[in-house]
Amino acid sequence: MSKFRDLFQNSKAIIGMIHLPPLPGYPDSPGIEYAIRHATGDLHALEEAGVDGVLIENEYDRPHRVNAAPETIAAMTRIARAVVQESDSARVGCEILLNDPRASLAVARMSGASFIRTDYFVDRMTRPEYGEFDIDPEGLLQYRTAIGADKVLILADIQVKYATMIKPRPLAESAKLAYEMGADAVVVTGSKSGNAPTIESLRQAAQGCPVLIGSGLTPKNAKRLLQACDGAIVGTSLMKDRFVDPASVAALMSQVERG
Repeated sequence: MSKFRDLFQNSKAIIGMIHLPPLPGYPDSPGIEYAIRHATGDLHALEEAGVDGVLIENEYDRPHRVNAAPETIAAMTRIARAVVQESDSARVGCEILLNDPRASLAVARMSGASFIRTDYFVDRMTRPEYGEFDIDPEGLLQYRTAIGADKVLILADIQVKYATMIKPRPLAESAKLAYEMGADAVVVTGSKSGNAPTIESLRQAAQGCPVLIGSGLTPKNAKRLLQACDGAIVGTSLMKDRFVDPASVAALMSQVERG
């Protein structure tokens, strides 16, 4: 647990999402400079409320690609670098959707970001519109070493929302395997964005590895759910019209006990 605690020293780490507008390469993209302004504006709103980290995602690149296009990797690197340079205290992470953790690691390494999130790490899962996802935890860690990114943490979802397990198994087994394969923390979600996991599922995931809530944390449930885990990645409840809403962040952080 030391690498995670070295990076996030508060007992309940709160990581706020930065949902980017469509990036260059998508027809409705507002352009890279706008995306940078959006990202740094959200960063400041989150930092001022006292979050521990921010996670940059290309949320509105619709439809998502399974593997990132070259222009997406380039744009994410430029945006992440701008956010890293603007950050005063928050640790910066990135995730390229839908399932390209190698690209996320490359962006983190070249931008100075501290962590990535990957939705698919050890679980064989499928979605109707994408089929079965490639998973290769050993290869991912070898790639991390090859590019000199060993200090970049991997926050790995287990049995992630919206996807179906090909060979179902208990959540505790997925958490244990993810930890054994090198995840620095496991992320537990509800059935969809905005739905929180149960306390029981968070407790099942506690297999010697830090456990983070990956969806559904709100001011109303924060005190109860955070008792059963090490922190949360929060997006939907902090957003208004696709931007971070400072009042919503302040309301959430007022319910988080720090230590």
